[in-house]
Amino acid sequence: MRRPRPGVHWIPQIAAAVSGLLLVAAFPPIGWWWLAPLSVAGFTLSARAASAMRERRGLRRPAVAGAWAGFWFGLGFCVFSFKWLTTVGTDAWIILSIIEALYFMPLGAGTAAVSRLRGAVLWQALLWIAEEALRSRWPLQGFSWGRLAFSQSHTPFTPLAALGGAPLVSFATALVGTALAALLLTVYRSRVRVGRLAWLATGGWLLLAAAVPTVGLLVPLQTTAGKPVQLAAIQGDVPRTGLDAYGQASAVLDNHVAVTEQYAAQIAAGKTPQPAAVFWPEDSDDVDPYQDPVAYAKLMQAAQAVHRPILVGAIVETGPQQARNEGIVWDPATGPGQSYTKRHLVPFGEYIPWRAELSKYISELSRVPRDYVPGNAPGVLTIGGVHIADVICFEVAYDDMVRDSVRSDTGVLVVQTNNATYGWSGQPEQQLAITQLRAVEHGRPVLIAATSGISGYITADGNVQQETRQFTPAIIAADVTPRTGLTLADRVGVWPELAMTAGALLTWAAGVRVGRRRPATVQPVVQPTVQPDSGGSQSVQSPESVRPHSGEGPGGGSGSLSAALSPTES
Repeated sequence: MRRPRPGVHWIPQIAAAVSGLLLVAAFPPIGWWWLAPLSVAGFTLSARAASAMRERRGLRRPAVAGAWAGFWFGLGFCVFSFKWLTTVGTDAWIILSIIEALYFMPLGAGTAAVSRLRGAVLWQALLWIAEEALRSRWPLQGFSWGRLAFSQSHTPFTPLAALGGAPLVSFATALVGTALAALLLTVYRSRVRVGRLAWLATGGWLLLAAAVPTVGLLVPLQTTAGKPVQLAAIQGDVPRTGLDAYGQASAVLDNHVAVTEQYAAQIAAGKTPQPAAVFWPEDSDDVDPYQDPVAYAKLMQAAQAVHRPILVGAIVETGPQQARNEGIVWDPATGPGQSYTKRHLVPFGEYIPWRAELSKYISELSRVPRDYVPGNAPGVLTIGGVHIADVICFEVAYDDMVRDSVRSDTGVLVVQTNNATYGWSGQPEQQLAITQLRAVEHGRPVLIAATSGISGYITADGNVQQETRQFTPAIIAADVTPRTGLTLADRVGVWPELAMTAGALLTWAAGVRVGRRRPATVQPVVQPTVQPDSGGSQSVQSPESVRPHSGEGPGGGSGSLSAALSPTES
């Protein structure tokens, strides 16, 4: 048997890491969305090759190699995709990146396992949904950033969100990638021998992968347009970026009051229409207006200036070192009214889990001085006669947070956010892309109010009509058409994701079972043979002089990359 080249088993692991880096560029601020399916294709081939090479080397548990390919892919992706977390602390960024990379290890092992099954293209795509479902929920309510769907905010895949939400968009993106991987594998195998059936199967998967986004493009808006209404969002800006922005409560409130009064002056001069309601960002009032009479008076001043209610993003103290993050409807005559309390809090941003223990090792955690208390009711509010669904900041990245607030009669989705901590890091652009997808998913126009940007207005088809620059006082004023009713994605809810996750787990189990029944693929060692020559003497033929049969490519052998991709693998 020809011995494998030293270190060749690292090639799939390196390829997996490179594929992870490609996926980073699919997301904003770069936004080369077409790299997402290419990245999935590279990862699929890497995990499959890594597992096959380990098996051919005669090592037990070949799925381990696939799992490691998943880790390197995840690390390459997470380290650079979540780099905006360095504003909290380099140590927190590194820890989170490593933890998130671990979720891709089961994905790698499963991808390799289901490669043994017929229909592997489909099962490999489903595994992505299972990975994202787990990562978005556990632990600490999960971390939903970096899902494949969020790289597809305005692409041929986007309309699928109205049918099955973000999970269906992720599935379609992954399916194109796994189908592409099957095509590349078939082309590679064709240099040896591949049957007509394999080509037909690969072609069928490619047609299916192309048909899925095509179906999405044919999906009409499923919600009903109402009477247009003028709405406005205020971006007051903050004095400084980073975590220090939290220590500037009074200045941030003054900024938003000043910009609102400027907007009121434009209305009075007839330069812009009178709005039905005005929206302020999260943390626009970081001083509890229920306890601070000065803050209360400033909010009344702003509402009375525009003669319309304002949805204020306020911090309400609930006890020592505790508070609620609220959106409060502030009427110019009666003051505070309806409110929504943020439900999905961000670990290490809005509260510190295991604060006493972790603070010993991560000094930057002391700069998050208080823990927020979550709410327990969806953000369904009425302001200025307009029924809205209110979500606050990172909640927009979680399917259930938005879906729970979108009712049949809520016509506008409002996102209140404070991204000053992550200014110029790429995070605001990523959040804007997620919000675009939500507009399509729920068939609603979206108004974004951000303290320092990016504020904007997005129509129900996902088009960004207005967008502000970061760290610039600005006003978003638009004639918004509320849309009522529910999309198919709203009606089916979480069930498509659950069904795809269940299918992924069942086929993974089937792939493991098939792998256990398969005989080992290690080729027997060829022993030296003794043959008499023409002169009667004996000559020894070494194992190296025995040429391999088809299936071993250049530099092959049972541990080579060429052998790992040979037709002997089903």
